[in-house]
Amino acid sequence: MPPSPIQANNGESSPTAITPASSTKKVQGEKKYRCQYCSRAFSRSEHRSRHERSHTKERPFKCTKCRSTFVRRDLLLRHDRTVHAKDGGTPLGSEGKRRSGPKTSLPAEPPISSFNDPKNGPLDEAADDDDEDEEMDDEAAAILINNLHHQAMGNQAAEPKLEPTSPQLPLPAPTIVEPPVSTFGSGQMSLPQMPWDSLMPQSLTDAQGRTIATGNMQPHDPTAFSATNMVDSHPVQLPPTLEQNLLSSDGLPNFNTTMSGLGTPGALSPFPGMLGPVSPVDYRRSPGPSQQLTITKAPQLTADEQWSRIHENIKRLDLEVALLETFQLPSRFLLNRYLSTYFNLFHHHLPFLHPPSFNPTEVAAPLLLAVLSIGALYSFEQDQAFMLHIGSKVLVNQFLQKKENFSSRKCPLWTMQATLLNMIFASWSGDPKGLEWACSIKSLLANMVSGNRYELRMRTEARGYEKPSHHEWILDEECRRSYYAVYIFFGMSTLTFNHTPSISYNELDTLELPSSETLWSLESTDRTWQDRYNATSIITYQEAHDRLLSGQITRYSAFGTRVMINALFVEGWNHQRGPNALQDVVHEHKLRLGLETWQKSLDICEPETVIVQLSAPHKGHPLIFNAMAMYRNTRARLLVDLRSIQEALRYHDFFEVAAAMTNARAQVVRSHEMIKVIQECFDCIEIAAMQGIRWVARTSATNWSVEHPLCGLDLIVILSLWLWRVEHDQEPPNDDEQVMYDRIKNLFDADTADTYGSRLSTTVARLWGSMVDEVVVWGITKLIGESFKLHAQALGGYENSLLRQRNGELPGSQPLAPQALEMQAAY
Repeated sequence: MPPSPIQANNGESSPTAITPASSTKKVQGEKKYRCQYCSRAFSRSEHRSRHERSHTKERPFKCTKCRSTFVRRDLLLRHDRTVHAKDGGTPLGSEGKRRSGPKTSLPAEPPISSFNDPKNGPLDEAADDDDEDEEMDDEAAAILINNLHHQAMGNQAAEPKLEPTSPQLPLPAPTIVEPPVSTFGSGQMSLPQMPWDSLMPQSLTDAQGRTIATGNMQPHDPTAFSATNMVDSHPVQLPPTLEQNLLSSDGLPNFNTTMSGLGTPGALSPFPGMLGPVSPVDYRRSPGPSQQLTITKAPQLTADEQWSRIHENIKRLDLEVALLETFQLPSRFLLNRYLSTYFNLFHHHLPFLHPPSFNPTEVAAPLLLAVLSIGALYSFEQDQAFMLHIGSKVLVNQFLQKKENFSSRKCPLWTMQATLLNMIFASWSGDPKGLEWACSIKSLLANMVSGNRYELRMRTEARGYEKPSHHEWILDEECRRSYYAVYIFFGMSTLTFNHTPSISYNELDTLELPSSETLWSLESTDRTWQDRYNATSIITYQEAHDRLLSGQITRYSAFGTRVMINALFVEGWNHQRGPNALQDVVHEHKLRLGLETWQKSLDICEPETVIVQLSAPHKGHPLIFNAMAMYRNTRARLLVDLRSIQEALRYHDFFEVAAAMTNARAQVVRSHEMIKVIQECFDCIEIAAMQGIRWVARTSATNWSVEHPLCGLDLIVILSLWLWRVEHDQEPPNDDEQVMYDRIKNLFDADTADTYGSRLSTTVARLWGSMVDEVVVWGITKLIGESFKLHAQALGGYENSLLRQRNGELPGSQPLAPQALEMQAAY
């Protein structure tokens, strides 16, 4: 674009060029709004917002007469005029109002096609000065209304903070409200400070902490635990696109906006006013007596006395005074935040704790610290998370060492639960030493399950045919859920690192599957609970397993559905590792039949009245969404075994993992069976592509489980390598392969392809890597993201070496090895 008059002559103003008209034009055309994704600049913020939607793939303008969505309002109006004109309905708000004013002297509105000028790009910058002011008035109004709505919501959420209900408690200090967060290296976006204050009553904003050593009240410093020196910290900085819409009047992000405004587009957000029961698969109304839906509440501390009791519990268990001077219990304000993040974000993915009976002052201190450590991770407070995690490990270790005549049979349930959460933290934190520690105590945790399971069996047999009371059932159900949580974690460890499963089929054979979340979270009289318990169908793990392999559709709860797909995955893993895997066609047929039966069983999944307000494109319970991720991975592994990648992940080296990805080309072949595997890969990436890569990148870290990037690892590697083969093999693609290739290509527009590479294989690998590590809760996603980026560079480097060889630049030379290509590309 030619420089403005004031920019001519090396920045010196030209006297002949400055006139009143040109001066006005010059001020209006000053481009001070820069796109955060590229170097384009615009004179108005709404023009920049419109342009940025070409990067984010956001389509905010929805047709009320069909399901179509559009990037710009004028396209929506054109769609309404051309598609729905024949319907005879009332047209959408048209441009007549805009054109009816005294603007006859202005230039005519350019045709829509002018915005697709190949010379000027999809959004012609030359239109910024003149006709964009006319054309985008409606869109600017829509954006303005949307921003005003977010500001209004933020002001509503912030109002209670101005007048705390408890005058005796001080307001949070700035260091508490805006704690530092950890950085994971250059290239990653700044982690947003999530608005967990909004989850708690505003009267609970106690900003004081006490040390274990003294117990006296003193101002809390979130950086007090600096001895670990594991990661650096920096002040919270929201990305530019988040700042405008997420910040409320007090400078904190608004919870409603974060969970809804940044939620997955099109996802259903259930609310308690709805009537149930509903299907946990898609939250559609299920048959049954109409009743109101509910949302579980996170436990909270309401008084300083509760903080003091927790403090005393920790001191009482710290027999060796190992935490003295190195551990500081966070303030009540932060404890409530961490409890909220755990029970609102993590708990729904692995619901083995009982929220109604979880009393922070009564629960064992090591279990509470383990819960708080994961809550701190979801608050992006890495230093606090590691401090709490280490504190929990120290207390559990002291308890197990000092307990006289220790036996796994007599080991209290909380030791198993705390150990499980600590192993989850260590395995997915991205620290190879943490993973080594988790592997070293796998047998201990499995032994705890075995001993506690024996005690549960003895209690059940002693009860005979008598039905349990509500209290007895809660104790038994929490045990069963804890066993299954360990079973699922071991399954994910096998999936990710190719570790041998530590719990076998025999440990769970006669164990009942978990109940529905409705029955589990019920807070009512024993009579109401007894009626619902009597109406619940009870099925054991062995019965459900046998029915799956025989093709018999069975009704499970959401948690039971997650357990059974884990069982099929472990079954498939054992089949692949067996000595006669290639010859055992009958067993493989049963596994495929079991997977098909499991998928069909989703249609009759047990209904729920407890809903989860997490943003996910499946519009249902997170357990179902997570189970579908493992289902796709299990189907793919029946044909493609990528154990070399899984074993490389154990040591957390980007280059080794990327090299294993690229070297796995021999495992991915073009065949009719491979097309079925690619369909599963397509379903995996379609979720992100259809919802918007940027949306998923910024919301999935907190709204989705870590299981999704872990399960998607194999699928995206297979997909990228298959695409590479289709693009480079001498044999042209057949009809089925071409159809599948085109379907994948249609998920991405030209801008995305230009951004991530000319080849679709490179685009897929680079895009997935950029998506999974943009916002980091679990450090392993950073490892996966960086590995995919190197893998994409290796694919591109290998392609370039082939091109040079074909062009005669490297006569007779062999293509570079993938490892060398990665090093060359990285440096």
